[in-house]
Amino acid sequence: MNNKILLITIMELLIMIFGVLTCFGDNPIVQTIYTADPAPMVYGDRVYVYTSHDEDVIEDNFFTMKDWRCYSSADMVNWTDHGMAASLDDFSWAGTNGAWAPQCISRNGKFYLYCPIHLNGIGVLVSDSPYGPFTDILGKPLINNSTADIDPTVFIDDDGQAYLYWGNPNLYYVKLNEDMISYSGNIETVPLTVAGFGQRTDDDRPTSYEEGPWFYKRNNIYYMVFAGGPISEHIAYSTSTGPTGPWTYGSVIMPTQGGSFTNHPGVVDFKGKSYLFYHNAALPDGGGFHRSVCVEEFEYNSDGSFPTVNMTESGPAQLGTLNPYVRTEAETICWESGIETEECSEGGMNVGYIQNGDYIKVKGVNFGNGAESFEARVASATSGGYIELRLDSPTGMLIGTCVVSGTGGWQLWTTESCEVDSATGVHDLYLKFVGGNDYLF
Repeated sequence: MNNKILLITIMELLIMIFGVLTCFGDNPIVQTIYTADPAPMVYGDRVYVYTSHDEDVIEDNFFTMKDWRCYSSADMVNWTDHGMAASLDDFSWAGTNGAWAPQCISRNGKFYLYCPIHLNGIGVLVSDSPYGPFTDILGKPLINNSTADIDPTVFIDDDGQAYLYWGNPNLYYVKLNEDMISYSGNIETVPLTVAGFGQRTDDDRPTSYEEGPWFYKRNNIYYMVFAGGPISEHIAYSTSTGPTGPWTYGSVIMPTQGGSFTNHPGVVDFKGKSYLFYHNAALPDGGGFHRSVCVEEFEYNSDGSFPTVNMTESGPAQLGTLNPYVRTEAETICWESGIETEECSEGGMNVGYIQNGDYIKVKGVNFGNGAESFEARVASATSGGYIELRLDSPTGMLIGTCVVSGTGGWQLWTTESCEVDSATGVHDLYLKFVGGNDYLF
């Protein structure tokens, strides 16, 4: 195929990274649903982020959370929606609500997703793929110690020993066996001292440790990043020279902000940069039970300590640019307006529920010397509509219009194409959807 043919599918919207450009993403990184409790995992050339999911309809004025989601990115600004990684239905013992903050880790070709289920303990699911499907091999909780069994964080040390920390209001840990689904020894309780976890500003408990521990090692320093109290939460950290302490309190990383009374950290290094994931309430109707995952780039101080990191709307700089001449999922999105995602009959996810004026923004697309055509995989149970290809804004330069006709069903797929003109260099690409029916394609 001519390498000047622009391939960006509606079912699968088309990506690769090259070149250098300073442009920034958008926070929150997911706008189609409410997400919380980000758990980043670097695997291969991508960052995978596992999140909990706040349902649109809140039950009993409390956290309403029934599944876990997975997103990934190669450039930290365009995020691919992989849909539901797992749900409470994957556990026979879980109940119908309480899918709280997870974490996933890879070992020996397997992926282990540690899932706290409110008041039911911590389960572990196993898969051959970061996307799932995941299976509950144990058929029971891995940890069922107390009502504090939430927010697991897992780390494998250089010597191969794996550790699982968790807890609110206490902090516990165990040493996991190499199979990652069992542990040796007793459940240990970490002493929560002011020297180790900071002075609390109220008197309901001694230290600032609240919940959401995130445990890792960097340059021979062990870090315990956590959500600190009192409510509303901030993010703080402690360090140690060993995997089980003793811990020394560092400082507040992210002060209380963002409109949610909780927060939850996740920290990774990726392609030579450091990133802090967190959640806030930035989307419409956001709040303590409607949260949204965000990310910021930061640099450690020379001694390994954290700087102060504040929430932004812009997020981190893009790593490279996006290649529009390879097949990319439509659910690879920097920002969107109006659309939703769903499971696709041809595999993976598709973008759907598209109405007049909705759009998808893909950040930092490198058209090079110029694109000549555009292809989209589409389906419509109505009379379809149009995909307007615009540069740099929803009302920016129109470089092509793809006509989408009815296909006879929302999952009856065909390929449509159009010519593209004046698409050169690096631009944000907007796919703007227009037409007259309630739902277009």
